[in-house]
Amino acid sequence: MSGKSILVIGGAASGKSEYAEDLVCGFGPERLYLASAEAHDTEMERKIALHRERRGSGWQVVEAPLDLAPALGGDLPVLFDCATMWLSNHLFADRDLARAQADLLAALASHPAPVVTVTNEVGQGIVPADPLTRRFREAQGRLNIALARQADCVVQVVAGLPNVLKGADLLKTRP
Repeated sequence: MSGKSILVIGGAASGKSEYAEDLVCGFGPERLYLASAEAHDTEMERKIALHRERRGSGWQVVEAPLDLAPALGGDLPVLFDCATMWLSNHLFADRDLARAQADLLAALASHPAPVVTVTNEVGQGIVPADPLTRRFREAQGRLNIALARQADCVVQVVAGLPNVLKGADLLKTRP
């Protein structure tokens, strides 16, 4: 399954990261975890610590809050967690979101080993009241559409339950 991409999408605290970790562990004993979250407060520090503890050993971890392309130079299976935090980082850094998205998609597509990307579905709630949040929601929706279009397989996780939206055969042929 070299070079295949899987998108795992779901709401906050839906179980998507744990599901994605299990998928990547199925690709072998060595794997790369691309972490996009930054710990700006104690709540986020705790969340990152819980993710680290749950993953355990066997992971090379690269923190890539903005530019993950340099970390994709090897040939290990990759878990990119998560595109939502990555997008937030770009938005708050006032980066060109269209350019950043194009670079991200190119980097993910060029990786020779499987890539599992985690992202949040943010479009099922109410219309946000402020312009920044509306801009983020729209950008996240566009990014998710592009990631899903490029992915060989898309899995939506709700309440810890995976629902394959695209490429079910790919999951059946996984090592």
